[in-house]
Amino acid sequence: MGLISKLLRKNTSPARIVGFALSNFIGLLIVAGAVMFYIDARGIWDDDESFVNTDYLVLNKKVTSASTLGDRDATRFSEAEIVNLKAQPWVRRVGEFSSSDFRVYASVSHGGRGMETALFFEAVPDSFVDIPESDWRFEPGQTTVPLMIPKDYLALYNFGFAGSAGLPQLSEQLITGIPLKLYMRSEDGSRSMSMEGHIVGFSNRLNTVLVPDSFIQYANSTLGDSPAVSPSRLIVDVSSPGDVAISEYLSDHGIEVGGDKSGSSAAYLLKVVIGIVVSVGILITLLSVFVLMLSISLLMEKNRQVIHRLLMLGAPLRDVAAPYCRMIIAGCVVAWLLSMISLVILRSFYSGVLDGFGLSPNGLVWAFVTGSGLAVIVVVVNIVAVSRKVNAAWSLKMKNA
Repeated sequence: MGLISKLLRKNTSPARIVGFALSNFIGLLIVAGAVMFYIDARGIWDDDESFVNTDYLVLNKKVTSASTLGDRDATRFSEAEIVNLKAQPWVRRVGEFSSSDFRVYASVSHGGRGMETALFFEAVPDSFVDIPESDWRFEPGQTTVPLMIPKDYLALYNFGFAGSAGLPQLSEQLITGIPLKLYMRSEDGSRSMSMEGHIVGFSNRLNTVLVPDSFIQYANSTLGDSPAVSPSRLIVDVSSPGDVAISEYLSDHGIEVGGDKSGSSAAYLLKVVIGIVVSVGILITLLSVFVLMLSISLLMEKNRQVIHRLLMLGAPLRDVAAPYCRMIIAGCVVAWLLSMISLVILRSFYSGVLDGFGLSPNGLVWAFVTGSGLAVIVVVVNIVAVSRKVNAAWSLKMKNA
């Protein structure tokens, strides 16, 4: 085995092996680094405390003079418009907002003081709300209604209303433990019911008081008088929230997106940039594979007579292929180690910024997984190529025998 290795490594070109290791290192570093940065940075736009996915857009029509003069149908989505929206390639699914068709009043007391206000309820299909089903459900006969409110509402109370009214400020943890008294009645006042509301979550994505869809259906059938109408707002699950095609479609159809769109646009731009960087890294990695395959092919061509003689003498195929396989593995291991060390150093430059955002990302783990996977692929592809060449030499030897 040792003699075979010495004979086959006789014409080895260290420069070619170093060139492969260097190009493979650069490719692995770019691909794994891009994956690491994307996973680390996307937490800046993904709000873990929001119970509505960042891939969801809330759509409504622009308020025009026609709707101002009383034509509310001008701001509602027709069935044909919803069907057309669902047919767009960037739409995964569409949900309709359901509004309360009754009067809602809520009151809360704390520390001997209290306040009362008029409210409105809306609901979306439960599949669009990322809250455990056990916390987000309602059945007829239930006396408690789960609520989700915007974080802005709590901020307005704490920093606007509470100070002027002499009321205590409330934290998110505290307000979720305080029951709200809800009084609901029909428009004509002939029917009413009282319940308790329990806040189960806060959202930065929906600027409304959200209740389960089952509750809206039950309460509207009990207290409502108006016939069913087309929705005035839609929640849409899209493939890429910042896609230019989405903006063009909405602009052409007079549709607005509710809430802050800067996070979606920035996240989309991040995906595009990362996609370009990963593509470049994969291209460099592929080039490194071809460089190694070419180098091994040239080396085996130079050693063709030696390989042929070894096979004629009965040397096992695996022993003939082993020296080349070891070179491949050694080059990939060196490239992988250098790229992983470089990733750790690279991450140290921006980890302080991530800490400032209060993030604890795990992009480095996924970078290790990605880099390791690519390195294994490179090794397997080249070893298969070497095995095929040795088998071809064996077949030629048997043909000439």
